[in-house]
Amino acid sequence: MTTNMKFDDILLLIGDFGAYQIFLLTMICLSAVPSSMNSLSGVFLIAEVDHWCAVEEWADGVNDCYDLLESSNEEYLQCIHQYRKSAVPTFLDDGEMVYAECEKYDATYPDQWSEDYLAGNFTNDTTSCDDGWVYDRAQYASTVVTDFDLVCDKKALVETSQSLFYFGYLLGTIMYTIAADFIGRKYTLLISITFSVLLTLATAFSTSLVMFGILRVFNGAFDQCMYTAAFVIGTEFLGPSRRAYAGVLISVMYAFGYMTLGLLAYLIRDWRTLQIVIACSISPCLLLIVILPESARWLISKKKIEPAVELIKKVAERNKTAEKLPPNLQEMLTEESKRSTEDENATFIDLIRTPGLRFTTLNMMFNWFINTLVYYGLSFNSVELGSNEYMTFSLSGLVEIPAYLICIPLIGSSLGRKWSTCLLEVIGGISCIITAFLANGVVKTTVAMVGKFCISSSFAIIYIYSAEIFPTVARSAGLGLCSTAGQIGNILAPLILALKDNFDFLPLLIYGIAAVGGGLLVVFLPETRGNALPENLGEYHGRTNPAFQSNTDGFNITIRQPKEPTAGGSERNGDVDESHL
Repeated sequence: MTTNMKFDDILLLIGDFGAYQIFLLTMICLSAVPSSMNSLSGVFLIAEVDHWCAVEEWADGVNDCYDLLESSNEEYLQCIHQYRKSAVPTFLDDGEMVYAECEKYDATYPDQWSEDYLAGNFTNDTTSCDDGWVYDRAQYASTVVTDFDLVCDKKALVETSQSLFYFGYLLGTIMYTIAADFIGRKYTLLISITFSVLLTLATAFSTSLVMFGILRVFNGAFDQCMYTAAFVIGTEFLGPSRRAYAGVLISVMYAFGYMTLGLLAYLIRDWRTLQIVIACSISPCLLLIVILPESARWLISKKKIEPAVELIKKVAERNKTAEKLPPNLQEMLTEESKRSTEDENATFIDLIRTPGLRFTTLNMMFNWFINTLVYYGLSFNSVELGSNEYMTFSLSGLVEIPAYLICIPLIGSSLGRKWSTCLLEVIGGISCIITAFLANGVVKTTVAMVGKFCISSSFAIIYIYSAEIFPTVARSAGLGLCSTAGQIGNILAPLILALKDNFDFLPLLIYGIAAVGGGLLVVFLPETRGNALPENLGEYHGRTNPAFQSNTDGFNITIRQPKEPTAGGSERNGDVDESHL
């Protein structure tokens, strides 16, 4: 009996989407919900609020106004704003009279406020907020901004604080790569979940901005490790034809977590309490340690053959296909372990050594960069689109569900990966550009949601596309570079939003131009739908011509129907595997 069967061939025998795989996928989907909430929580944790200079003599009166919040929001607003009217100058901004946020009249204020007192009647001179700030608590009881006074000369730290979490994502990508290979996926997951819970909880008790920032960096790192490890363990027992569907399903649950965060933030207006609730939502993921197995591929690569055999037998038993297991399973896995040791994978240098592969790599990296940049930029900006930021945020998450579900029919259609990605990015980019110049209202929200729909869908497709476009020996290196480029987009997204303080339209304009540019560049990438993928660099260079000749359709390959292995090790003709979709 042959020993040349690979792990995926064995999966076809025992069932690549049976009861065991469905159970694992369900568990992973549930873990995506708290991961999503943790990832996007900064929108509410670090939310900016209306503020103005405090007057020390009137501090007790302002606190009395805050007490009115429990009884009447209208009375609170009337009370709190009368103090601002008496002490804060106004100025004309785009034809509208607004109050200053970072200065007050330089006057001698009475100990007791009176309705007829207006500091502007006594002086035109102003001074900085030497007594601190008054924060409007109608929307938020507290945020990181109000607790650590991230306003005026410290306002730039708001976006920096957002970016720190995603800098942690970049660290997490590196940490996962090292840890998963050294100690395995399961123990990496155990450590990641434990630290994710502890760091999320500890962040709620931050006593300074420095402490908050450091905790957020490591929180992001372990959140990224947790999600990646769970995803790998949960999907590696699926056949190639099922992994795209699993990725879409996990993305749908990620969107559900997105919407859930909007509801929680509406119900919980204090950032520390919200952070504690998110930590509690992550803690049940610790049960995954008991439920999820170690990665079979990792066990094989580390020559742990006996545990791998036991694990495969367990899967077969749950799927009721134990009788289909080949009798020489252990020998097969031993041979595969030898092959995996002997195979030499390409390095990052190999990806940029030749013009064709260099162009493909840089193109894919740029598209990962702009997809993450625009996706997170639009997610953060969604609270600015309407009068009810909780509703617009949740709506932004809701539109992602159909966006993800449409991916499979799109990439399986005649549009394929390339034209689907191109059209979605271009339409999404144009929507961003139009949104930049619209006034707040239903029309702006609608156009913005079209953009969010398109970029969410293209984001999901680019994962599938990039996994197929690189030769097998260079796939890990290629995806590593693309992921790194994506994390840089994460980091920059909040920083670009800071430009709205000078030009309100500029962030969305930048997002839009970037998306359109990325979509146009996709045209020069090879199509992978229905095409046999190259195994090594030689095959790739022989089969592709993505950018330097007139043929921009890329792969020109005659497709041979794959053959499905049987239990006896022979092969029989079968239909083309669904992984060509």
